[in-house]
Amino acid sequence: MKKIKQSIIILTSLCIIICLFITGINLFIFFSTKDQFSHDIENADCILVLGAGVKNEKPTPVLNDRLEEAIKLYKEGKAPKIIMSGDHGREDYDEVNIMKQFAIEKGVPSSDIFMDHAGFSTYESLYRAKKIFQVKKVIIVTQDYHLYRSLFIANQLHIEAVGYPSNPRYYKGQPMREIREIAARCKDFFISFIQPQPTYLGETIPVQGNGNITNDKPI
Repeated sequence: MKKIKQSIIILTSLCIIICLFITGINLFIFFSTKDQFSHDIENADCILVLGAGVKNEKPTPVLNDRLEEAIKLYKEGKAPKIIMSGDHGREDYDEVNIMKQFAIEKGVPSSDIFMDHAGFSTYESLYRAKKIFQVKKVIIVTQDYHLYRSLFIANQLHIEAVGYPSNPRYYKGQPMREIREIAARCKDFFISFIQPQPTYLGETIPVQGNGNITNDKPI
């Protein structure tokens, strides 16, 4: 019985330590980035839209709202270019072309839209924004729960960044997203310090140029 009690105490203590550790990382990310929400940035290189899934050749509601916000910011003159970063790792799943076509249909010139076909994660999108697209100043558009982590990664990569939240409505399944994000913040907290290379790199494509260079099919 005594050994059982000791085991319970040890397990309880470990659970408390782990919970405090997770809470500490999340609070650190919150407080280190909260002042970067919705502040203007002068001479931003681009607006970065982070992928959030497509279904039946259309953006999911979460991604739809990110795109709408990014297009609004572009038309307001907040930045001259947009990078659509998402998953195009296989032929039968293509976030970025759908994202680009959405913006074109809303009046954004194709030449002002770059596609990052290998934005497989938030970290990889931001790493590639810096290394491939030569981004120094960026406006990141995503929902607020995700924006803290995105800004934290940008800061660790020494990208000057501000964030615009894009959550005008409630999304089905949002509680589960919030739970997953707690774990994702912990993961990217360590990844951002280690800074491994992403799945793919490649030749530089400066965002100041023509976005059509990233096209892989007729627009």
